[in-house]
Amino acid sequence: MSTLSDQASPEPQWLDPSDRFAQRHIAPSEADVQEMLATLGLRSLDELADAAMPANIRHRRPLSLPPAKSEHEALAELQQLAKRNQVRRSLIGMGYYDCLTPTVILRNILENPGWYTQYTPYQAEIAQGRMEALVNFQTMVADLTGLPLANASLLDEATAAAEAMAMCVNIARQKGEERTTFLVSDGCHPQTIAVVQTRATPLGVTVRVVHGDEVPAGATDLLGLLLQYPATDGSVVDHAALIQRVHHAGGLVAMATDLLALTLLKAPGELGADIAVGSSQRFGVPMGFGGPHAAFLATREEHRRQIPGRIVGVSKDHAGKPAYRLALQTREQHIRREKATSNICTAQVLLAVMAGMYAVYHGPEGLRRIASRVHGLACLLAEGLRRLSLPPASELFFDTLSVPCGVDLVPSIIARAGARGYNLRVIDESSVGISLDELSTIEEVRQVLSIFAGQDPLPFNLDQMACGLNVSYPGSFARTSAYLTHEVFHRFHAEHEMLRYLNRLQAKDLSLTTSMIPLGSCTMKLNATTEMVPVTWPEFARLHPFAPVEQTAGYQELCARLADWLAEITGFDAVSLQPNAGSQGEYAGLMVIRAYHQHQGEGHRKVCLIPVSAHGTNPASAAMVGMTVVPVACDTQGNVDLKDLEEKAARHRGDLAALMITYPSTHGVFEAEIRRICQIVHTHGGQVYLDGANMNAMVGLTRPGDIGADVCHLNLHKTFCIPHGGGGPGMGPIAVGRHLAPFLPGHPVVKTGGAQAIGSIAAAPYGSPSILPISYAYIAMMGNEGLTRATQVAILNANYMAKKLDKHYRVLYTGAKGLVAHEFILDLRPFKDSAGIEAMDVAKRLMDYGFHAPTVSFPVAGTLMIEPTESEAKAELDRFCAALIAIRGEIQDIIERRMPKTDNPLKNAPHTARMVTAADWSHPYSREQAAFPAPWVREHKFWPSVGRIDEAYGDRNLVCTCPPMESYATS
Repeated sequence: MSTLSDQASPEPQWLDPSDRFAQRHIAPSEADVQEMLATLGLRSLDELADAAMPANIRHRRPLSLPPAKSEHEALAELQQLAKRNQVRRSLIGMGYYDCLTPTVILRNILENPGWYTQYTPYQAEIAQGRMEALVNFQTMVADLTGLPLANASLLDEATAAAEAMAMCVNIARQKGEERTTFLVSDGCHPQTIAVVQTRATPLGVTVRVVHGDEVPAGATDLLGLLLQYPATDGSVVDHAALIQRVHHAGGLVAMATDLLALTLLKAPGELGADIAVGSSQRFGVPMGFGGPHAAFLATREEHRRQIPGRIVGVSKDHAGKPAYRLALQTREQHIRREKATSNICTAQVLLAVMAGMYAVYHGPEGLRRIASRVHGLACLLAEGLRRLSLPPASELFFDTLSVPCGVDLVPSIIARAGARGYNLRVIDESSVGISLDELSTIEEVRQVLSIFAGQDPLPFNLDQMACGLNVSYPGSFARTSAYLTHEVFHRFHAEHEMLRYLNRLQAKDLSLTTSMIPLGSCTMKLNATTEMVPVTWPEFARLHPFAPVEQTAGYQELCARLADWLAEITGFDAVSLQPNAGSQGEYAGLMVIRAYHQHQGEGHRKVCLIPVSAHGTNPASAAMVGMTVVPVACDTQGNVDLKDLEEKAARHRGDLAALMITYPSTHGVFEAEIRRICQIVHTHGGQVYLDGANMNAMVGLTRPGDIGADVCHLNLHKTFCIPHGGGGPGMGPIAVGRHLAPFLPGHPVVKTGGAQAIGSIAAAPYGSPSILPISYAYIAMMGNEGLTRATQVAILNANYMAKKLDKHYRVLYTGAKGLVAHEFILDLRPFKDSAGIEAMDVAKRLMDYGFHAPTVSFPVAGTLMIEPTESEAKAELDRFCAALIAIRGEIQDIIERRMPKTDNPLKNAPHTARMVTAADWSHPYSREQAAFPAPWVREHKFWPSVGRIDEAYGDRNLVCTCPPMESYATS
């Protein structure tokens, strides 16, 4: 007979839940781990960490995190948080609206890993579906704004407006003009004004908030003017004369606008605007407490070199077939560094795809019908208010009314609205705002009117009023030009057709559902289903970012807990979740450093030291905050050159603001002298900014705050499992030391940040909060032990692959003990002379083997940077290594002249089905070698839909809107 001891003992293993998460996230089994360790001559993961990482930076105590939860426990906890949010009907507006996500788009894009696990489309041949979807988005924006050139999305409306201001600066400078004044209408949303002001200050631009049509007489330094159309209070004003005056003064005009309104209202381009910006959120993307949503920017053709963000253009492949690719990349930060037009490394691709597909599904008539209904209900509401002797402030509007009620009436109206489950906007102490949307009904109008009347039923018949209402715009305001005329916006209105279209596009894109995406520095790891499930829960998806704080208690608690966990993981004291991209995190971190120096009376400190190996966004971010970039050399081992660093830190000691460093280094090693590097910078008065892009090699083993950094940003879309979404969404929160905490970003509507906050970085107080449950669930389910083991296995996987490949390729950099961190670099430069083969040829040939290429030619030209992550099983690592080893054999065939330099499997890659089934085959290798070079591609073949793309042709012949569609049968 068994007895139970009174002594506490470990829980028996048979009680362990079946849905423990760490064993699902970390793919290699214990047997695989031991086999890989043996390959490296090591006995344990701890021994590996000790050998790969400097001893003086190791964090030896466990992280203080809650015990790991099982998958169903984590979901239950998130459900409890979600229940603390109150989903009310928010008629607040201010750029955020409830909408209907067509379920065919919800299920097949937002909830589909074939779409959300894709990477930025730098390998265009295996990203054709997503880029076609982005061209749909660009075409939609260009058509509706009346401006011919649109980008493939930006982060949010406020940062898009700030990018428009920066465009005005760049255009003026290109003309040799030193203009410094930028006007912002007080009709813009308050969060937009705040972000523009934040971004203007370090650029030396003076922002003047102006009322109505005020333009300074005789202005000679006017950069431009930002207008809101319709305005934040809903009014629609004829801006034609004002635009002419700004142009006469030498400035440009940017319009923040509403795409749905533009189906009825004259387009900004038709009014004379030079730039149009805004958010596509109401095109089927939930509010999500503020994001993520795809912003847009459109402009005139002559400004193509100044437009920020990414642009998808149309080119052709080697067979002359139309093909999409990222256009004009020479503007971008990974090439131009501090001279880039912007540092928008993260767009909002997944959300832009959704918004574009919303337009495809509804078509121009469907969008106009939605807009007409919203506008008609707003007109009905306005007429009802007039009959209640509460006429709206403006006679012309789209969906939003500003109602002057008087100081005494506003509190009671807001209270009655709350009692009926409605949130209205308090514009000021005497005015209330109401914004209707796609979910509005005539019954909702009746409810709102009853709130204002203070009685029910109403003293008039609303249904009869609706029948006789004139809802059309006067001729000078009404849109008469056509839009969305391309066939794609007319073909897929039946759900079956839409479903097939989405599926065909998905099939053209390689995602993590197909194979590993081993991109160095990008950390393409598992985006677990359990992590993704809460994103579409209505309690997280349908909240307005400016809803009363008592209705958002669940979000507040989630954000507070997540911030605390990130502070513990990084070793810092405070965290801001506002930056909604890694690039924004860099910018916010440097702005905090800038504000700290100014507070210390040392605002002259503006020199930023950046190693030459740094991420491309680093110099661009430094330039954006008004700092002067001074490069620091690296030694032959890829480490920061300490002698060069000391010399430059000493030379600039009176003006040194910061050092930006990536750790582990972008070269894939843990630099042994990182503490010394931080000490040098501190000695000369600077702060240390640590780029957290490589945090996947640090979690649980070391902490940036402990090794000497003052601030770091975290890519939640890398280390903490938010999916890349084809190039966005992302999140880039910053963690800072206690001395920098007072300067964390604030917000004009919702109190956030420190006592001396730098201002707003993003439109919403918490950036893109609807995707924060993903990182929350990841940390909650992994716990300290799981997170630490994930880091160790990430390092193990990288070293195992490097060991297998170093017999065939040179591994460019290693640490003192011959090990790498979580990524490594293969040097392909010797093959250029011996075989005429470059890194891009290997990247394209990997497509024939069913793989996405590693990072090409970064941080060293002519190399491949490989990061396997902990989520890839040993079998997948072996398969990828086998592909690279086979490709090395193909290179050897060229070197030994068994294959010509100009006509070989690498130079002709990728091989499409059309190419290998053509009647003519004149190549000196077989069709089988072309298309089926490895056994696994016979079991499951991913076919690139186009051959190698002519990049130069696409830039010489820039086309960024939908080309003629191929027939249904061949698309």
